[in-house]
Amino acid sequence: MDFRDLKYFEVIAAEGNLGRAAERLHRTQPALTKCIDRLEESLGARLFEKDGRGMRLTAAGQVLVKRTRQMGLMVEETAREMQDYAGGLRGNVRIGCLPTLAEHLMPHVFERLLAEAPAITVNLHVAMNDQLLTGLREGELDLVVGPVVDSDPDIACEQIAEDMVVVMASENHPIFDTSRTLADLLDYKWMLPARTVASRQWLDQTFERHGLPRPQAQIESNVLNTILPILEKTSLLGFVTRYNLVTRRARVREVVLEETQFKRRLGLTYRNSAYLSPVASRIADILRASGQVLLEF
Repeated sequence: MDFRDLKYFEVIAAEGNLGRAAERLHRTQPALTKCIDRLEESLGARLFEKDGRGMRLTAAGQVLVKRTRQMGLMVEETAREMQDYAGGLRGNVRIGCLPTLAEHLMPHVFERLLAEAPAITVNLHVAMNDQLLTGLREGELDLVVGPVVDSDPDIACEQIAEDMVVVMASENHPIFDTSRTLADLLDYKWMLPARTVASRQWLDQTFERHGLPRPQAQIESNVLNTILPILEKTSLLGFVTRYNLVTRRARVREVVLEETQFKRRLGLTYRNSAYLSPVASRIADILRASGQVLLEF
């Protein structure tokens, strides 16, 4: 198989239409048809089938797309590895990080890193863990600092710290006027992350295990740095890490209930098959050592 044919095939698969793929690749449709013919002859399997005016992948085609993307990442990472060995502790690293860790952990990491390697550049992507893991799997990130990932054969993850996610509300919220139960929390609406986020899933499952409906989210946000000011000014409840109480920038309190205390393991995550540059490996070492910073809060 020719690697160029594979890259053309990847674009055709993404577009699902020869005409659009030809425009994107600046090639003719007959040239792309010959590309598909060569691959199918080489593999002994059909890669596409008709789908209305377009085309869709067969089962064999879906396997080949996955392998082609993996090969593309290997080629890209090989080029980066050669440049890194030529340049020493320099280059670019792409890190994904939870908002809480970006605020409380990464300053310590960057303090040490930039003192050792002043020539490096970093792309820091701050988001929720579901978005970060997608970016990691697709090769857009080198490292992710977030919740520990279990039982994924394509991902390696090692725990570096822990935090506690708890219910919070404005310090003047009526929830603090009397004793409270888990059911009492359902009298109020919430500000929560999306349902794909691990902490939200844990909270929903906690209510369901106690035979209660899920909390009603009035505001869903993927930027949880805004949650404390919003909780301070509204009657909403939130589910956020206790580390946010350390800064004391908003007048909020923890709604203390043992059932809603979620101990979250925080880890350093990377793809099993990925190349980690010297800079990425050094950052990983610093993160392992800096996890103690969070444990001291």
